[in-house]
Amino acid sequence: MESIKQYRHPITVALALVGIGLMLYYDYCDTACSYLRGDILGADLKWIGIAYMAAIIAFAFFRQSDFVRSLLAAGIGVEVFLLYFQLRQNVFCPFCLAFAATVIITFIVNYEASKAWQENQLKMWAYFLGEVNFPMFKIKRLPLVVIALIGYFFVFLTFTGSATPAYGQDKAPCIPSLGSGSYEIVIFTDYFCPPCKRIDTKAEPLFKELLTSEKVKLIFIDVPFARSTPIYAKYYLYAFNANSSVNNILHARKILFDAAQTKRIQKEDDLVAYLKEQQITVKIMDEKSVFPLLSLVIKKYKVNQTPTCVIKYSDTSVKKYIGEDEIWNGLTELKAYLK
Repeated sequence: MESIKQYRHPITVALALVGIGLMLYYDYCDTACSYLRGDILGADLKWIGIAYMAAIIAFAFFRQSDFVRSLLAAGIGVEVFLLYFQLRQNVFCPFCLAFAATVIITFIVNYEASKAWQENQLKMWAYFLGEVNFPMFKIKRLPLVVIALIGYFFVFLTFTGSATPAYGQDKAPCIPSLGSGSYEIVIFTDYFCPPCKRIDTKAEPLFKELLTSEKVKLIFIDVPFARSTPIYAKYYLYAFNANSSVNNILHARKILFDAAQTKRIQKEDDLVAYLKEQQITVKIMDEKSVFPLLSLVIKKYKVNQTPTCVIKYSDTSVKKYIGEDEIWNGLTELKAYLK
């Protein structure tokens, strides 16, 4: 412990940088994009986490230990609430859990036992997290558990989160699909998710081959993880309504992925112009009648990451795959099974 105390501040800075790295990496998907959205007073939790760790770095750099411990205690209170939220929703974000672990480890590195706690652990339980002093504010021996509780109740009152993506529109008649076979493939993607684009590109020839067998029905479900995804989903439906051939739909999806990830288009007018430039024909329909059914399917299969694929062999045999590698293996298994 003495060696840790000696290098406490640089260790704290290093751990805070790890926390920032986790949030930056979370903002860019690798093999699967998790859906666990939350904000505090309208600010995305990822950016709040980055700002939080930046503040810890600043105080650690100037060796302001009491401020560092206070921020970490508040962070523990916040993480307790967020962990409860994930448990309640039964959706766990590995990046969020890793960030929470970073906060806890950093707190342990900076932990200083309170004299009151050491003298009487039964009566002075409020000091088990330690204490801080702020002479400039005339505050002495403030229990860190108080700051942790403030952090917990602050996020309790200001946090807005969701773990089930939904379009939230009226009742829907049906979802557009390709093919009419008895074996059903449902692909859940988000146009802003890099792994989704990769598996869509890789699997395109296989999709065509499976559909040619006339044994497969293929359904694409756009999951609204990104804020602009509902706009893209609308124009996917418009493209389907204009020309539902396999080649046209797969080409339209390629263009929509390019619009989201290469052109980074967010506004509807810009997307319309780009689709026109790429000669994607669209025909307006009542997309509000389809969106709710997309939400129902997302909830039915408990989709909280993209890409996700569900392959229905029969009513009693349904397999779910998450991530581009698993999905590719699942599709190739289906191909082998159909031969």
